[in-house]
Amino acid sequence: MIAVEQAVAAPLCTERLAQAGARVIKIERPEGDFARLYDTAARGESAYFTWLNQGKESVTLDFKTAHGARLLRALLAKADVLVENLSPGALERAGFGRDALMARNPGLITCAISGFGSDGPQARRPAYDLLVQAEAGLIAVSGSPDAPGRIGVSICDISAGLTAYSGVLEALIARGHTGHGAHIGVSLFDVAADFMAVPYLHARYGAGAPRPVGLKHPSIAPYGAFPCADGRLVLIAVQNEREWQRLCRDAFADPELAERPDFTSNVERVAHRDALDAAIARHTGALTSNALTDRLTAAGIAYGMLNGPDDLVHHPAFRTTGAATAEGNRLDLPAHPVRWSGDDGTTETATPARGADTEAVTREFLGDAP
Repeated sequence: MIAVEQAVAAPLCTERLAQAGARVIKIERPEGDFARLYDTAARGESAYFTWLNQGKESVTLDFKTAHGARLLRALLAKADVLVENLSPGALERAGFGRDALMARNPGLITCAISGFGSDGPQARRPAYDLLVQAEAGLIAVSGSPDAPGRIGVSICDISAGLTAYSGVLEALIARGHTGHGAHIGVSLFDVAADFMAVPYLHARYGAGAPRPVGLKHPSIAPYGAFPCADGRLVLIAVQNEREWQRLCRDAFADPELAERPDFTSNVERVAHRDALDAAIARHTGALTSNALTDRLTAAGIAYGMLNGPDDLVHHPAFRTTGAATAEGNRLDLPAHPVRWSGDDGTTETATPARGADTEAVTREFLGDAP
């Protein structure tokens, strides 16, 4: 497959395809994917680039030149998939529109990832993750009541990449039945808007969208963070009345708390959240976090520690896989979230140096050197 890509969304899509066994030839500008220069956190190289480009081949070319266009056409004539996230219309203006590509390669699947769609009045707008979070309303329902906040990872980019990955797989399955390729489009905004389904429905048909509530759930209580005697916060999540009874009776040894008229249903608890949180905090504040989590475990109540990235490193559920930078420096990355039977996670991959495969790929597809 051919990846004319940069930044996060498309590289994540093609990284997942590479992990699934696809040969991914990454097309970079002569100066390289600008994500290579985001930071130097991964043993001297970009954390983003190292995470998103393991196991790919790197070819540098300028498809606006005669030689670059010739090489890209040769690659696309034999490709199964093209994934790209350039500005909408950039490839088409250079002579690589999907109709022309599929005329030469009818089985080709093309996937365009954009900010606001490939056509329409918003198509030409530059779009970055934080801007899309704001435009789609994600920020308005995140953070605390007095300080709406950005979701702390590039959630729109990541989700668009994973959506594109699933779309490409669906198109490959369809091609197996029809023999024909397809074009699919994924936009960061569409993915973010899909995430906003519940707030949207509340805003359009209900009493209004939930406001930011910090470390609480807008429509379930108790569901939030509570302080312990050692200063740590523990999140407690109760989903039904059986769990509420167990929390009061077994974890807190306070069965009368469950019978208070203002706490006898989730609707009542949400309506009286301040009093509820204060009552629970009196119990949690008398216990260390370890003592509290022991009680919650024994009572069968879901909880979570308010951890940071440093805590993730030592989390007992955290899995890693071996990887390497383009300079050969070894590091660990979070393991693929899909666990395949028989995969022990020991296979190591590496990111490609900029243009490392240009000469070999050119000879393979054109028979001559750059």
